[in-house]
Amino acid sequence: MEVINTIGRRKTSVARIHLQPGKGKIIVNKRSVEEYFPSEILRIVINQPFNTISAEGKFDVKVNVNGGGIKGQAEAIRLAIARALCKLDDENRPSLKKEGFLTRDPRMVERKKFGRRKARKKFQFSKR
Repeated sequence: MEVINTIGRRKTSVARIHLQPGKGKIIVNKRSVEEYFPSEILRIVINQPFNTISAEGKFDVKVNVNGGGIKGQAEAIRLAIARALCKLDDENRPSLKKEGFLTRDPRMVERKKFGRRKARKKFQFSKR
């Protein structure tokens, strides 16, 4: 089987992955997933699509991710992995769709407006 390439996005993070059959090794930006994501919760987020279709340890994933924070990056990787598993086999799609792993989260940071302190917060008002 050939390598499957997909992309996942979340906030300003962009994750490009290369999925191929292997022993379950995940490499993120040329580092191991344990080194790149020290938090156990973020590693669980990344492995959720594999757990859903019970394919833990069957695929090697090489990830190139940039932009945003580590939580957004982890969720971008999760979306990319879910898309790759759907490309691999259409039987995986219903279970991944039900868990919500194929939905691109559109929420972004609202831009700062002029005449305001932040996006919606106003400068302090003094009556006198």
